[in-house]
Amino acid sequence: MQNKTIGQQSLEKHAEWRGKMKFVPSIEVKTREDLSLAYTPGVAQPCLEIQKDEDKSYELTRRWNEIAVITDGTAVLGLGDIGPAAGMPVMEGKCLLFSQFAGIDAVPLCIDSKDPDELVRTIYLLQKNFGGINLEDISAPRCFEIEKRLKEICDIPIFHDDQHGTAIVVLAALTNALKIVGKKIENLKIVISGSGAAGTAIGMLLMRAGAKNVIFCDRHGAISTKRTDLRPSYAELAKISNPDNVCGTLAETMKGSDVFIGVSAAGIVSKEMVKSMADKAIVFAMANPVPEIMPQDAEEAGAYVVGSGRSDFKNQINNLLAFPGVFRGALDCRAKEINEEMKLAAAEALASLAPSPLTKDAVIPDVFDDRVVKEVSKAVVRAAKETGVARV
Repeated sequence: MQNKTIGQQSLEKHAEWRGKMKFVPSIEVKTREDLSLAYTPGVAQPCLEIQKDEDKSYELTRRWNEIAVITDGTAVLGLGDIGPAAGMPVMEGKCLLFSQFAGIDAVPLCIDSKDPDELVRTIYLLQKNFGGINLEDISAPRCFEIEKRLKEICDIPIFHDDQHGTAIVVLAALTNALKIVGKKIENLKIVISGSGAAGTAIGMLLMRAGAKNVIFCDRHGAISTKRTDLRPSYAELAKISNPDNVCGTLAETMKGSDVFIGVSAAGIVSKEMVKSMADKAIVFAMANPVPEIMPQDAEEAGAYVVGSGRSDFKNQINNLLAFPGVFRGALDCRAKEINEEMKLAAAEALASLAPSPLTKDAVIPDVFDDRVVKEVSKAVVRAAKETGVARV
């Protein structure tokens, strides 16, 4: 296998595995008595109990620990709109991570529609089967509308991980990076390249955490109220960000900035652009598989703290650090939703787990740190109870 690419090796393994998840019973049926208890006639009693009190479904079925990982296949893992069937290997992989890292039973569901109305209706009709819904790889700006509408009509957590999981980990990493460079979030000029699902959520959470000057950029440059070519979702962003109404290209916008966060495209940031940033700049270039600027190039250009989305570089900013613990906590307290306070608590807990003493080469814990899910879930439960969305 040494001469084969990781993609070729993975393809062979997928053919061997024929799926990464399977359903297995949690009990055995060996006798007639077992059959009577697990199925008819005994099963009628728990059915009647749930009919009287729907919350009993969390106690008498597996709903307490089960979520759905749902996509329409329109924005799959950097591959774009490849369709629901082609998205299944990624959804199975996500379910595997939920199981392995947090002990959560996750079901992959790929919906064959791009119509937001159909997606919302389908997911709404499925909600009684699950304790939560993880939306995955749904293209922007549709993903914003779909999540918003589902949160309004569902009584279980709806969480688009491409948005919020990424944002939580970025905030955690930035929290520790700021300790190293000696800056405060309210004094930063933050430039975000990429204003889709992840970029928007990152900026919104950073502003919730105290950032005052966040500038979103699309392929044409800074998103500003002065521009007349903005799509509706970008026009809304312009109203709540970029307080100085900065205009210009990404290169022009990055001049004097303290933080660059990239969730956009490979190779769009040069060394010269990093050199133009403020002293002790922070660069999180997270485009995958090739970042906006390679970490070594960013460091050579003077960036003080550098992170990426890749596992082969230091400071991997990976949403795997967030979503297992966030859902574990939400399920454990039977939360009605995952709110902003729960996200901020998750980020704070995650930041606290970085290696000690804190260094610029390790501002975030490793994805295999077994403390992560435990501490993040505890923080999420605490915030859920404090904000009144926990049911137990």
